[in-house]
Amino acid sequence: MDSPANSSHLRKSGSRLVVYDFGILEDAAASVFEEDTTDAKATTTIITSPLVKFNLHVLLFIIWGVTCCKISWDSVKRMSVNLRDLFLYEAFLYYNPLLLVTIMVWLWGINLWVFAQANVNFPKIFDLDQNHLSHTQIWKCATWMTIIVPTSMTAYLYLYSSGEVSLAASQPVLLYAAFAMALLCPFHIFYLSSRYFLLRTLWRIVFPLQAIAFADFFLADILTSMSKVFSDLERSVCRMVHRQVATIAWFEGDSVCGSHSVAIPIVLVLPYLFRLFQCLRQYKDTRDKTSLFNALKYSTAVPVIFVSALQYHVFPDKWVNLYRPLWLVSAVVNCLYSFYWDLTRDWDLSCFTVVFKFNKPHILSHCLYGRKWCRCTFG
Repeated sequence: MDSPANSSHLRKSGSRLVVYDFGILEDAAASVFEEDTTDAKATTTIITSPLVKFNLHVLLFIIWGVTCCKISWDSVKRMSVNLRDLFLYEAFLYYNPLLLVTIMVWLWGINLWVFAQANVNFPKIFDLDQNHLSHTQIWKCATWMTIIVPTSMTAYLYLYSSGEVSLAASQPVLLYAAFAMALLCPFHIFYLSSRYFLLRTLWRIVFPLQAIAFADFFLADILTSMSKVFSDLERSVCRMVHRQVATIAWFEGDSVCGSHSVAIPIVLVLPYLFRLFQCLRQYKDTRDKTSLFNALKYSTAVPVIFVSALQYHVFPDKWVNLYRPLWLVSAVVNCLYSFYWDLTRDWDLSCFTVVFKFNKPHILSHCLYGRKWCRCTFG
């Protein structure tokens, strides 16, 4: 007859069990293993939690920013006092356009975030496909741009102050080449569909041979606000092509990249001409006379730009007595027309009706806007 596993006949007096219950042991081992696994998962979750990763990224970003500021400050202090201002102006010219583009990308990500919070179907408005970038992806691109551009500028200042002029001159060139390659790369990386959509929209803006879509004139309006950025880009690329980077050759009167360059007013006026042609195309398609008045608004910017450029090509007396008054008149006309058009056509000021809940209309509201958006009361 079989005895139970824990029978007293199978052990000596005062001794421990000789035969064990293997089922109990397996359960205990599994329990211990599960506890260890749970602890390991908890530790991994704590390490890889979004909050910890975000704090780590912020810390690294602060360290990077402080390091760049320190290196840049020390580099500027080592420069010659006579050439410091000119060199800083040149460095500002190379990196200011890309910094402004970086800020624009950040703000565009904020726009998309606001659209998402307000449940605005912006992909349908802009005629985007399903692979469009979200605001988090836009912010990711802006973050990398925020890191790359100041890092290149810091290397530019450090190398120049250390006497490595040729290496310093290569920094803006490499940066601009990297941005161009990232934008034009034909491979399926760096958000190919979004880059293709941007390039296709730019092509439609330059050649408005088809009906104007919302994305076309929206991006063209952004380009008009960035005309100064394009002017600085033209001068920067010009100096790179003519090997004037990290020099003051551009400051000489016979420099092809100086302020008297004919290319500068041409680049400045191009965004306004694009919008002008878009308005004419809209009038052709819709026969709406409002498009003609809008085209007239953009045409008023043309004399302002070209008359302003004449100060580098005429004698000072002729500029003061003839062209500067003409430039002032054209600038006033352009400012007043643009302000009136934006106030009455482009800006939606109906929100002030909610902010200022008044009873009687104030005369200023009729002067500034064509409806009773601002109401005042006296009591």
